[in-house]
Amino acid sequence: MGITRRSALIAAASSILTVTAACGAPDNSGAGGDSNGEVPQKPKKAVTLNVLDVAGNLQLTQGMIDEFVKNNPDVVSRVTYSKSPAPELAGKIKAQQSAGRVDIGLVLTGVDGLAAGIDQGLWMDLLPKFEDRLAGMKDYLEPAAAMQKLAGNAGVTVTYYPSGPLLEYLPAKVQNPPTTADQLLAYAKAHPGKVQYARPSNSGPGRTFLMGLPYILGDKDPKDPVNGWDKTWAYLKELNQYVSYYPSGTTETMKNLANGSVEVIASTTGWDINPRVLGTVPKEAKVSSMQGFHWVTDAHYAVIPKGASTDTQAAVLALMAFMLTPQQQAKAFDDGYFYPGPAVKGVELSMAPQKSQDAIRNFGRPEYDALIANNPTEVPLDPKALVAAFDRWDREIGSGKVKQG
Repeated sequence: MGITRRSALIAAASSILTVTAACGAPDNSGAGGDSNGEVPQKPKKAVTLNVLDVAGNLQLTQGMIDEFVKNNPDVVSRVTYSKSPAPELAGKIKAQQSAGRVDIGLVLTGVDGLAAGIDQGLWMDLLPKFEDRLAGMKDYLEPAAAMQKLAGNAGVTVTYYPSGPLLEYLPAKVQNPPTTADQLLAYAKAHPGKVQYARPSNSGPGRTFLMGLPYILGDKDPKDPVNGWDKTWAYLKELNQYVSYYPSGTTETMKNLANGSVEVIASTTGWDINPRVLGTVPKEAKVSSMQGFHWVTDAHYAVIPKGASTDTQAAVLALMAFMLTPQQQAKAFDDGYFYPGPAVKGVELSMAPQKSQDAIRNFGRPEYDALIANNPTEVPLDPKALVAAFDRWDREIGSGKVKQG
């Protein structure tokens, strides 16, 4: 599946200023457009749009983008797609900005890359200046609207899901799956090396597991990983004694579950459904939630790097508006990777392509409806807190035990 997501470490404020000045990046207040700050409704001439995906989002949205390009040749003459591990995102964008040549017009990212870019001043401000062009934002689902707040003015939510944290297992291997944090710890202790989650800064399930534990454990302040997670850090350190290694990405955990080298892994709704659709994980795999859990929601965002040309900005804004229509949002059901997927109201599975309908009906779980309806939802950590949590995990938990897949 090639799904990788992470946040780069915090850059020193002086370095951020130096990079911004060196690349001549436009001031946020002007949104990076012409000298008068204006961006037309359409580009003066059709652009070649280079899209960089660091979140696996194209699995949900490439069909939307391709249809837009097909229907609007006067806006986008052609589109190119590239994918990258999220850890490389900041470096790629900063290199182009430093050279004064920003070729990437649209970045599709999760909260990790979004956070890194906000922290390092890489993204243009799109809101509130262009909000009137993005009518679909007024129709966000309530949790998706909450996720939008994490983006500040920089990004636009294009897909959403409740995420996790969930535990996944094969019933033939695990007859009595853990349903509390204490039970998970006891299982790990009794079965060393058989419980696994991927490095949180590069894994949706790993990140959700990290951010979900403070709610499950009743920590002092689930939004403050520095001063409010005493129980969480202590729990993770104890669990760490029984974890052989942390894969650098989620896909390896799924393969390890399938081949039996591990027995319980961190998962989410989408990472449960999609690998079973693809055959990476056996269809009979099951999931459980831990007592007291809250959904830690997730979203993907569209952002425009500072320094993108005015014509590119105009094209991307038109594309974003198209992607937020209900007809296009229905494509986000995909094969369950970001289940459900749509960020706006009124999008039903019956509106999705038949392939998506078949996948969800064959591999979805009826119990998800009740789990989603009956458990609280929480937004992830804000960008700075998220970067701080990743940094501490890397130093105190994963140091020396993260391995490339």
